[in-house]
Amino acid sequence: MSATEGRPLPGSGPGNSADEAWLTAIAQAAAGDSHAPIELLVEYLSLLADAAISGRRPQEHELAIVRELGRRAAEQGIPAGRVVDLYLSAAWRMWRDLPDVVPYRDRDTVRASAQSVLQAVGRAIAILVDSYQAATKQLIRQEESLRRELVDDLLRGDPDLSGIVERAEPFGLDLGRPHQVVLARPADGLAEDDASAGLLERFILDRFGDREVLVATKEGLLVVLVPATAPSTAPRTVTKDAGSLVHDELVRHRAGREWRVAAGRPYPGAYGIARSYEEARESLVLANRLQLEASVVDARDMLVYRVVIRDQAAIVDLIQAVLSPLALARGGAEPLLQTLEAYFATGEVATEAARRLNISVRTVTYRLTKVKDLTGHDPGDPIQRYVLHTAVLGARLLDWPAQDLPAGV
Repeated sequence: MSATEGRPLPGSGPGNSADEAWLTAIAQAAAGDSHAPIELLVEYLSLLADAAISGRRPQEHELAIVRELGRRAAEQGIPAGRVVDLYLSAAWRMWRDLPDVVPYRDRDTVRASAQSVLQAVGRAIAILVDSYQAATKQLIRQEESLRRELVDDLLRGDPDLSGIVERAEPFGLDLGRPHQVVLARPADGLAEDDASAGLLERFILDRFGDREVLVATKEGLLVVLVPATAPSTAPRTVTKDAGSLVHDELVRHRAGREWRVAAGRPYPGAYGIARSYEEARESLVLANRLQLEASVVDARDMLVYRVVIRDQAAIVDLIQAVLSPLALARGGAEPLLQTLEAYFATGEVATEAARRLNISVRTVTYRLTKVKDLTGHDPGDPIQRYVLHTAVLGARLLDWPAQDLPAGV
């Protein structure tokens, strides 16, 4: 119990029961009006009464108690306006009752008393609000730190399952439900003080409700943890997939800024969150290496690329066997690889590939013929086309020919 808990509300006169009853009645009425705990008025009414009757200024130990009460109000989550209303309500009630308690003899005495009360009220409320704001900022920093630590542990799959379930509960996360992770990265990088996280969090909470949702930053990425399906209590119906929702909102708030968003698949449990995160992160990496045009990528759509990259020894062998002869062409392998990529991406339509590459159709057909001559694989043959396409995907995933192929795999 602190020094302020359990103390009676003393009067400022001789300390008789009538004085205490008067102050207690004021405190009860003010607390009822403002819907704030009566305990927050401890010491405040005493210093007001002394200011009104004797003109005494608040003592440092009294103001220290008010400062502590401001901190306590913030920790209890009582709105600041309600606390200030409590103090103002108590002040005007006391001033209204003073003529019945202390008969004033003349106008000058009333004026001096009013001045003392106003000064005491002003100083007490200023200290109360400063303390409340400082405590609130501290609580926000603590919550952000706890949130960041929780997100880090969830994403790495902390083995302390019982501990992480306990830590997730205050944030409204039921780890028994399926969740998915959505990652967003701006083309120009994400600064530590970027406001996008706050904007996105308010939007996500609006769509999914105030539970089962976490928004944080990690290693230059915006991390969004959402339930696999919006709860029935969500304020709005969710009709888009989570990745598209996140991307559209980021673009709407930051017009002209390019974002790449990747969504992992939903899984239940704490380890499911880590798995979804790894899928989303790997999807971002693969989309960048493959130079995909899509702004939103889904882990489901990237499964084939993950299969290709997982067996690195086999894909290196395939690139060396199929594509390495392209390095002998004038200009190297890169122009031919770009042509193959565009050709496959447009459904083997040479005119559309030419438009995408901003070259002539004749140049496309010449390059495809060159690929056939150098590799022995015809892009127009279904079986050989599949071999070429797989090899091209592997080359992009390994950043060949810009980077040498891994040795010894």
